[in-house]
Amino acid sequence: VNHYFFENYGIPQSRHRFVIVGFRKDSNLTFKVPKETHNYADYLSCQSAIESPPIAENAFNHEQTKNSKVVIERLSKIPEGKNIWDVQDNKNFPEHLKLNVKGAKLSQIYRKLDSKKPSYTVTGSGGGGTHIYHWSENRALTNRERARLQTFPDSHEFIGSKESVRKQIGMAVPVDGARIIFESILNCFEKNNYQSIEPNIKI
Repeated sequence: VNHYFFENYGIPQSRHRFVIVGFRKDSNLTFKVPKETHNYADYLSCQSAIESPPIAENAFNHEQTKNSKVVIERLSKIPEGKNIWDVQDNKNFPEHLKLNVKGAKLSQIYRKLDSKKPSYTVTGSGGGGTHIYHWSENRALTNRERARLQTFPDSHEFIGSKESVRKQIGMAVPVDGARIIFESILNCFEKNNYQSIEPNIKI
């Protein structure tokens, strides 16, 4: 079991996951965790992932979410990299924009990205202010922008409603992260010779 910090592998997102890789005991194979390639000094930022290269206007799954006037006004009061809880207790914050929440306060509620850092974790949720929000524009990211943070190529088309696509993207493993792990698994087999038999299925 290994704990992966995907931003340390050049993924533009702080996504931390445990990944289990196992082999049979008699295989004599040992998995080597891929070496990290990035750190806080050279993380890939969410802005660079989303803007370079620019997303075509007619790209798959690039429809913008329609935010209400209240949400747009609320976002306009939140600085880059901050969330609603960082600002709504200020005495000058408009009363009609405040959230009445008791108990645990999730950090992702109306949270804007920090353009110079990797994104916070992309999830499949979206209601109640849990969309991922643009660092300078008062809006939620499009699904294509979210897919960029998950390192999907723009040529990959997600099928389903906008809400279904959002969940598909949020539940996925970052494409480039999965590639790095699978390449390390395949490298375990590189120097081993295995007996094989001819397939008994004729086509």
